[in-house]
Amino acid sequence: MTKFAFLLFALISFSAASAQLKPKKDWSKVDIDRSGDHIMLQLGSDHWSGAPDSISSRIKGFSRGLNFYIMLNKPFKSDPRWSVAFGVGVSSSNIVFKKTSVGILSTGTLLPFSNLDSSNYFKKYKLATSFLEAPIELRYTVDPSNEAKSWKFALGVKVGTMVNVHTKGKTLVNKSGSTLLSYTEKESRNTYFNTTRLAGTARVGMGHFSVFGAYSITSFLKDGAGPSIRPYQFGLTISGL
Repeated sequence: MTKFAFLLFALISFSAASAQLKPKKDWSKVDIDRSGDHIMLQLGSDHWSGAPDSISSRIKGFSRGLNFYIMLNKPFKSDPRWSVAFGVGVSSSNIVFKKTSVGILSTGTLLPFSNLDSSNYFKKYKLATSFLEAPIELRYTVDPSNEAKSWKFALGVKVGTMVNVHTKGKTLVNKSGSTLLSYTEKESRNTYFNTTRLAGTARVGMGHFSVFGAYSITSFLKDGAGPSIRPYQFGLTISGL
């Protein structure tokens, strides 16, 4: 996330330097009819930082997330290239495991991640979370009078509250991979998890498309419930209106 933010700062600096080579424009006198990017849809790839090898090595396949936000964008009157946007939305994450069981119904102190290499396991298994979030961004648009074709940059934070966490397993197989039972098992309990999350965010792109990154500042698990795991996500943002 630090490297992403540094790259974003470098791109903003480059854009500002390039603008100085052109005739200076008094942006305070430019009338912007409306400011864009009121709706943001994000498709992301989900990962964990800080997880020990015994856990991270069990994360397999495509762990993905989907986020949706409605934002209010307020350009600065003195320079509408800069704006502050804030809003509300929901985010989801799906971490996919192989030959693993996450014991969220356990009653012990630590959240167990069980290795099932030598026993029956679910062919498809994931740990899913969803949060209600309030994001805020500091935005820079190179040409706000033509924002649909302009470079855009944003740095921000989002605070969220967990609305759901569950594990979901499909198709029980034996250690050789042969199907035993075709059914779906879903377990839900938030005992081990921090239900409040604070994350840093960054975006860079052109027009209605941008790439984004988000890194959780707070730990995924409660103190004493397991390792200090911090989820992070990167992917594509589609924005408009």
